[in-house]
Amino acid sequence: MEPFRVGLIGCGRISDIYLANCARFDGMEVVSCASLDMEESRAKAADHGIPIACAPEDILADPSIEGVLNLTVPAAHFAVSHRALSAGKHVYSEKPLVTDLDDGRSLLALSAEMGLSVGCAPDTFLGGRWQTLRKLLDSGMIGAPTGISAFVPTHGTERHNPNPDFYYEAGGGPLLDLGPYYLTAMVSCLGPIRRVAGLSRRTFDERMIENGPRHGTMMPVEVDTHCLGLVEFESGCIGQMMTSFDVWDSETPRFEIYGEEGTICIPDPDPVHGANIFGGEVWVRTRETARWTHQPRPTGRDAWQVAENRHGFNDNARGLGLLDLAHAVREGRAPRASAEMAFHVCEAMQGMLDSPGLGRFVDIQSRCTCPDPLPESFQGGKP
Repeated sequence: MEPFRVGLIGCGRISDIYLANCARFDGMEVVSCASLDMEESRAKAADHGIPIACAPEDILADPSIEGVLNLTVPAAHFAVSHRALSAGKHVYSEKPLVTDLDDGRSLLALSAEMGLSVGCAPDTFLGGRWQTLRKLLDSGMIGAPTGISAFVPTHGTERHNPNPDFYYEAGGGPLLDLGPYYLTAMVSCLGPIRRVAGLSRRTFDERMIENGPRHGTMMPVEVDTHCLGLVEFESGCIGQMMTSFDVWDSETPRFEIYGEEGTICIPDPDPVHGANIFGGEVWVRTRETARWTHQPRPTGRDAWQVAENRHGFNDNARGLGLLDLAHAVREGRAPRASAEMAFHVCEAMQGMLDSPGLGRFVDIQSRCTCPDPLPESFQGGKP
């Protein structure tokens, strides 16, 4: 297909993996990059062989650019995406789509009015592992899903990030940082959420930065850092999710789906793998292979069946959602990593945060469609 011409706005650290992947994806081309710092823009262009370094306004004014890749800071996501749509560009944004639900509604309305596509990270659910999981579900291997669990226990970011302040400021915290990966994986497999509830707590009022030039500096904590959520899907499946910056260690699996005839398990020991990454094993047990059919029950994790993964994109394929959006524009369909799904996830997370103060479940007003599986034949690489 004719290459989909993209302009990048936001040249921070995360842009490197996006640009490296866009260079290997077939059907798209990043032709310019921009940030508020022109020196940063020029350096990024030089590092990745991008022809033009410019100001954001130049990208919006360029009629040859079809789409904007929005990798600005979360607080700027809405403004940049809104300006891009107003300029007639399709948009793919890093998560979150917005930090305010009214802004999200405005963005969806504008994209519909303009007839333009908006996509949003995370796109890990398009990776080989998660498409394999989706295939197992769709095949009926574990029967109708009845329950789902996600556990993301970490002890925060101050041990490895020299500037972790954002994670503990308003708009940060484990739910808003890690929750999008897991809730997006859930919705992409099970469909939209009907209602949510939550509980959360703030364990420390201050935390110490434990690496880099600011080692030993205390920073204030403005958000809750141990969050529990309950989820009811329209399908009737029910679920739970724990995201935390307060856990020193854990043996819980990252993600499990329970069905009438079996269980699917994402067993990763690393707490920030799971739905944060594209590849990895998918374990499954059915009625016939379950350990708990008799007593004494066997122990250990052996004898799980490892599902065959025949899909591509098992490495760090960030930007895959943008590639799918480019194909969607050419094919006249909705992108799989859609703004509608991203907004739905944002509303669910806000409901979990609002629930304790309200003392009740929060009904989710938005709805989204379950995205079609990514075909096994879709590889995306340049010949």
